[in-house]
Amino acid sequence: MSQTSSAAESGPVVWPGSPTPLGARFRVGPDGVAGTNFALWAAGAEAVELCLFDGEDGRVTETRLPLTELTHEIWHGFVPGVRPGRRYGYRVHGRWDPWTGARWNPAKLLLDPYARAVDGDFALPPEVYGHVRDWPQQHVADTVRDDRDSAPYVPKGVVVHDGSPGDERMDDRRPKTPWADSVIYELHVRGFTRLHPGIPRELRGTYAGLAHPAAIEHLVRLGVTAVELLPVHQYAHEDHLLKRNLRNYWGYNSIGYFAPHAAYAASGTRGQQVAEFKRMVRALHTAGIEVILDVVYNHTAEAGELGPTLSLRGIDNRGYYRLQPDPRAYTDYTGCGNTLHVVRPQVLRLITDSLRYWVSEMGVDGFRFDLAAALARSTHDVDMLSPFLAVIAQDPVLRRVKLIAEPWDVGPGGYQVGAFPPLWTEWNDRYRDAVRDFWRGALPDVRDLGYRLSGSSDLYAWGGRRPYASINFITAHDGFTLRDLVSYEHKHNEANGEFNRDGTNDNRSWNCGAEGETDDPAVNALRWRQLRNLLTTLLVSTGVPMLVAGDEMGRTQRGNNNAYCQDNEVGWVDWSLLEQPGPRGLFALAVRLLALRRDHPVLRRRAFFSGRARTAEGPRDLAWFTAHGTETTEEDWYASSATVAFYLSGRDIPGRDARGERITDDSFLVILHAGDGPLDFRLPGEPWASSYEVLVDTAEEEQSEPPGTGYGGGTTVPVGARSAVLLKATVTG
Repeated sequence: MSQTSSAAESGPVVWPGSPTPLGARFRVGPDGVAGTNFALWAAGAEAVELCLFDGEDGRVTETRLPLTELTHEIWHGFVPGVRPGRRYGYRVHGRWDPWTGARWNPAKLLLDPYARAVDGDFALPPEVYGHVRDWPQQHVADTVRDDRDSAPYVPKGVVVHDGSPGDERMDDRRPKTPWADSVIYELHVRGFTRLHPGIPRELRGTYAGLAHPAAIEHLVRLGVTAVELLPVHQYAHEDHLLKRNLRNYWGYNSIGYFAPHAAYAASGTRGQQVAEFKRMVRALHTAGIEVILDVVYNHTAEAGELGPTLSLRGIDNRGYYRLQPDPRAYTDYTGCGNTLHVVRPQVLRLITDSLRYWVSEMGVDGFRFDLAAALARSTHDVDMLSPFLAVIAQDPVLRRVKLIAEPWDVGPGGYQVGAFPPLWTEWNDRYRDAVRDFWRGALPDVRDLGYRLSGSSDLYAWGGRRPYASINFITAHDGFTLRDLVSYEHKHNEANGEFNRDGTNDNRSWNCGAEGETDDPAVNALRWRQLRNLLTTLLVSTGVPMLVAGDEMGRTQRGNNNAYCQDNEVGWVDWSLLEQPGPRGLFALAVRLLALRRDHPVLRRRAFFSGRARTAEGPRDLAWFTAHGTETTEEDWYASSATVAFYLSGRDIPGRDARGERITDDSFLVILHAGDGPLDFRLPGEPWASSYEVLVDTAEEEQSEPPGTGYGGGTTVPVGARSAVLLKATVTG
């Protein structure tokens, strides 16, 4: 039961307050009076009511306070006595004229775009829609206003303290890992911790669970330097999922850009989630692990014209969203129904204020921007001189953190791999595709694979960019897991309830002879070898590797390549895998490879290879070889081959160490063999090496220790069918 009162009945008064900062900020006001300043940008609105809520569900009282002060399109007021923990929202008055893009509806309680915490979850009954959903003439349903109150069905913003008593400055604990030394581990806060046996049950699935020593111990033991968290901004579940008793699990449906998603908090949702998130960041930083957020600023959970009215649509629809020439409809570069109009100053301010908040106050170390090309669009086209990219480049806070672009969107001209400016790194899907094709037997040209393995200089060697501009990945949250990549040739998304039509059909996978799980020992042995091949390839490639949580132990999603709505065992990490031989061996290999990468700067190059010798007596810094031990010719370079080998010279690596000394390292030979039969590979002799030691041989099932076998230069090394061999080269004299 909800009751509404006016200011006169309930007693609160509104002082003029300040138009800055935006949002709800608790402070001590004039004459030492404590209260909260509220400020909301709503340019075209005719009136704004601040709504304060008392009581719990079932006995909630709403107090409506008109904000009468308007400064530079910002409605504001200071309310004495309102302290942290108080819930609030807005009702915004204005014209209802969808034909011109005006969709104000004061019957809908709206979430403050700057709310720092959110209490409650979004249900999506008809009352939360600004239009009448069941209007008989559906083609005009979005134009008929629904005057039913949405307040009982939507969450509320929460007033939050700035900082916490005793908080240290977040900068003091930042690991500040250089890009070239980074290894990214993409994980879901809930999915990573939900089944972890070492985490107390009450903390599983939460920020506190990820901060638990048992979770951090796995990350440290593995050797990653950063976690990339799937979206943790407050998000809403889509109506079509709720109707099928499913939920949005991944979280790419943001509605609160300042608020940690409340469902991931173990300590409470009246602001406690903010402190819990900060404690998680501090715990990870103490372990030397950076925190990168996957952020979704390209669209919101309000979808298209038939979507709910939750926040921005009801505040200023025309100000926040890109509209079609027919302004009743939305421009959709995201595939999610709407696109934020980032060119507009207030929208750009919302995004950059949010980014700075997460860096400066929440302590995060960087961002991966979902569908970043949509943010880089000017009027229509993707523009690398767009306001968004220009602001990021000059911002003193944001230009010093890690910036990762998903360099595409679904609009015309949206594919922009290799085009983002310096400061930015990019998800490199051309690396993903080339490596997948090679190991499944659909062999790319040696030239294309060679570029991918050596840092993709064809994409990134411009404008001062470095090899670490390439985020190398074989799998991501979106698509098959690494194990499913070698177990399925077709997606199996029936559990999503969309008749297996969702998710990509371009998986570039090979099931090794049987679709899905099998008892065939030969097929299973081949699959584990393929997993070792893929993992080895990723971790010896030049660029920044990204692993997906659970891939290091062979996690499966049972062939689901779009598990966005699978908040269950399909989407969660299965920690019991580490009790099985195959997953244990794969994990051991990942640990060894990451230790090698950490110990050897030649595997973490800060400059592109030149293909030339840096000293008169030395070999070239990068060379490619055939199985006969001869260097590849021009003809070889443009042909496909089941065997690719490359030599990485550590004798004179570009750059200097912290003391200004030359950087030198061991040299390595990497042999990748995707053929279905074994071969004898002739090892290059001097000047490349006088002898070699095998460090990794993926044909071996036991991976806890290196094989350690030695071979002389010019002799042959046996390479098993479909396997990879990593050798350390030794030069005498």
